[in-house]
Amino acid sequence: MSKRKARREVEQLRASAAPVSVLPFALLAFFSGLAALVYQVLWVRQLGIVVGVDIYAVTAGVSAFFAGLALGGLFFGRRADRVQHPLFAYCLLELAIALGGIVATLAFAHTASPFLALQLRIGPFAWLLVFVLIGVPAFLIGGTLPFLFRAWAPESHIAAGGGILYALNTAGGIAGALFAPFLLIPTFGIRGASYFAAAMNVCVAVAALILNRRVSPLPEQVQLPSNPALESKSRTALVLYSVAGGIALGYEVIWSQAIVPFMSTRTFAFAFVLATYLAGLMLGSATYSRIADRLKDPWTNFALLISSAGLLALALVAGLGHWLLILQTQAEALVLSATGSILAGMCARFAVAAASVVFLPTLPLGAAFPVILKLAVGPQKIGKDVGYVLAFNTFGGIAGTLITGFVLVPAIGLMRSLAVLAVCACAVAVFAVLRGLPHHTFARYAVFSLGALAALVLLLVPPDRLAQTLTVARGGGEVVFYRETAAGTVAVLQEPKNKGDFRRLYIQGVSNSGDAMPSLRYMRLQALLPLLITEQEPKSALVIGYGTGITSGALLPLPSLDKRVCVELLSGVVDASSLFHGNFSAAEDPRLQIRLGDGRRELLRSSDRYDLITLEPPPPSASGVANLYSTNFYQLAATRLQPGGMLAQWLPLGAQNIDDSRAIVRSFLDVFPQATLWTTELHEMLLVGSFQPIVLDVDRISQRFHQPPVESALREVGINSPAALISTWVTDRNGLQRFAADVAPVTDDRPSIEYTTWVRPGEVARVLPELLSLRTAPPLRGASDDFQVSLAAEQERLGDFYEAALAAYRGERELWARSIHRVLATDGQNPYYTWTLSGSR
Repeated sequence: MSKRKARREVEQLRASAAPVSVLPFALLAFFSGLAALVYQVLWVRQLGIVVGVDIYAVTAGVSAFFAGLALGGLFFGRRADRVQHPLFAYCLLELAIALGGIVATLAFAHTASPFLALQLRIGPFAWLLVFVLIGVPAFLIGGTLPFLFRAWAPESHIAAGGGILYALNTAGGIAGALFAPFLLIPTFGIRGASYFAAAMNVCVAVAALILNRRVSPLPEQVQLPSNPALESKSRTALVLYSVAGGIALGYEVIWSQAIVPFMSTRTFAFAFVLATYLAGLMLGSATYSRIADRLKDPWTNFALLISSAGLLALALVAGLGHWLLILQTQAEALVLSATGSILAGMCARFAVAAASVVFLPTLPLGAAFPVILKLAVGPQKIGKDVGYVLAFNTFGGIAGTLITGFVLVPAIGLMRSLAVLAVCACAVAVFAVLRGLPHHTFARYAVFSLGALAALVLLLVPPDRLAQTLTVARGGGEVVFYRETAAGTVAVLQEPKNKGDFRRLYIQGVSNSGDAMPSLRYMRLQALLPLLITEQEPKSALVIGYGTGITSGALLPLPSLDKRVCVELLSGVVDASSLFHGNFSAAEDPRLQIRLGDGRRELLRSSDRYDLITLEPPPPSASGVANLYSTNFYQLAATRLQPGGMLAQWLPLGAQNIDDSRAIVRSFLDVFPQATLWTTELHEMLLVGSFQPIVLDVDRISQRFHQPPVESALREVGINSPAALISTWVTDRNGLQRFAADVAPVTDDRPSIEYTTWVRPGEVARVLPELLSLRTAPPLRGASDDFQVSLAAEQERLGDFYEAALAAYRGERELWARSIHRVLATDGQNPYYTWTLSGSR
């Protein structure tokens, strides 16, 4: 059959099909994309429990999702051109995705232990379990767009039709990326959110089946004789688009770290970055699809889009500064005044940061999609070619993520990595523009100029540019340690003199405590208090979270300990700890074992048992940290306690709203029948739980307290006697039950504390009085009359100090003056009280 005759036959067959509006196909693409992103958010969340939150492990799991998408695009793309009812095939795929999505989500909830057991037996091959759980439904998701493109995209307008469907599918992804953290998970939990996504798949399948009855069967695509020139052009376009996809995902890796100082580590913040990224792709694709089919020189257009995206990505990050803080503050205030919603104000702040850095560069990246369709998709093999385009772009994205995160960033840092990506984008553009029409000299000069500008920025922008933005975002200070890794940035800032003489640790641009007196006090008590009150002689202790090293260092003065272990996720945190005073140089002390890894996974991996497990993780609202505050975690930790052992949980009062504190307490109570609450500092409390009654033997506590290294460590933070130590007692299980009331606990399925809004102003002044009102007499044994008198005096003095602090929060100056006068009159040399009164914060 001649080429002309074959083409005419295909055109006649295609013309016999009744035309259908793009709207129903666009709606299918939208809701299919929504469900797919909900699954992705859920599985990434669950991966942190199964494989740990280590960046390498999670990235490998996420790569399994994208690999499944790519392979699905290749496999189903070839078959899409051979079916007469692509919508019916699409319907079957959506039903299969619904089933696979639910099965994967339910299986992930029970996979952590089997995965670890397989790892210990067969090593890396255990990852096959994760790849199957994620890869199979992702493989099915990857096949949806080729069938949908084949069912609607007109052969005479492939770029326009494909661009519209891609844009709507991406718009659905935006909705999924926002619905999951803002609505679905907080309302329905992980499992409930998967049921919602599956219901969406079923609705899409039913709609596709109904639509299938309205359209005529499509002929199987007639394979025309090959045209070497066209095939060569298509292959070149696919390779360039694959590289461009890798560069684009490399940008996202860097963006997610570069703008955190202007956002937070909350799940909401990351959701806004992802949604903004997808929004740029969507709008770019939708806008450019209108003209893509009329382009006379798509190569040159592709080159200009890719090179301009690279330069924009570089310039916007290099230009981060105080202007963004001002813009965020104004936007937050405007939205807050208009809506009265703290959540809306928080979202406005996140949206401004994401839009300022991410949105503009992704517009040309999205516009490149319809252009590449024009270059790489032939009218007689739409499904196959679209599958190839999506697959090559996805494989490129996987490679770009891995290379950027694990090679470029650790080797040359974030700023220079971004510059290298921008230069690579311009190199791709140069190659593309040389394939275009030779008379477009202006476009060629423009591409070469953009590449030269990117190279110039590479040379001029200092590699520590993002460290400088951290000091801007945090109100000044001097960076004395800074490291950029695949897992995030670790920095230590020397606070300005007017804020006090101390240093603060920042992980991913967010404060994780420091070595000021209040931090020194609560972190020492985090370890020493439960070790001093426990019934049996403590021999072993585990700290989850190294941070400044103060909690781990507090294990060193107690001579009875034979085994001291700390688990820390980031090596950079350990390396930075030498800059903090008060940790007894714990990182260099051979008596302390530091194990790098995920704390929860360490408890699964090791059968070691401890007399004390004490936790000082990041604030509960940080993304993924709810894994260390859930009932499921406490149940796991309880299996690693020696008989009579204790678990101590840091309870920050100012890091979350009061209902979130209630949820944490409820989770704790649901596991430990013996639970007590202690106030370790004005803004911090300590939950101590056990399966044995907690009785405070005064003689034993006094004997341990008066060991010289222990006594010295506690006196440095204002705990001058055993009575002062016991005066920090607040209440027992009964009081905690009243505080928790009927609030639902934090669980792996319902990680509520991760999805809360900003902390309300003055929250400490709201929650502290409520907790202090629960105060009861501590369960003492062997207390003399003199000890009782000393304890009453210490309790009264601490109460006066807290009363003064609360009065200061409320602006009640007279009450503050009376209360603080009583404190100073009886303990004017206490280092904790005097530091606080010095005006340091």
